[in-house]
Amino acid sequence: YTSYSYLNIGVSVFGATIAANRLIAFALAIVLGSGLYLLLTRTLWGTALRAVAVSPTSAPLVGIDVERAARTAFAIGGALAAAGGVVISMYQTFTATAGVVFTMKALIVIIMGGVGNILGALFSGLLLGLVETFVATYVDPGLTLAATYLIFLAILLWRPAGLFGRSAR
Repeated sequence: YTSYSYLNIGVSVFGATIAANRLIAFALAIVLGSGLYLLLTRTLWGTALRAVAVSPTSAPLVGIDVERAARTAFAIGGALAAAGGVVISMYQTFTATAGVVFTMKALIVIIMGGVGNILGALFSGLLLGLVETFVATYVDPGLTLAATYLIFLAILLWRPAGLFGRSAR
């Protein structure tokens, strides 16, 4: 196990004391998430990436280089994974199996938000984070994973396509 402490000092925010490294992590998550959303929805480059994601066989018909778009998407995904690792490393210990929990939570966030919907993923990630924080603070820290699965199950029972997904009618 390896860890380090970076900006592990308390900062008062609206009367509550929060660690500075967690505030930085929150700010970076907001900046990266909104930046990705704006990149994919407001630029021609993002439109090309979304077109390849929807129909890779039809994208060349409108002049999109599918291989280049795939390389770009892979690079963006790698950069986001690296940024996430750096942010999380500021306040959590490195272990060989630490990624399993994050992979499961990422899968839940993607499905819960609606597969392929970036805004849904951002919203569902924020919702899960708030639920986990509430449960850890007011109920029991050991029940955060159970609360995550309960919220996930409830939302899928209510909306099988996810919060922002389109149902097949």
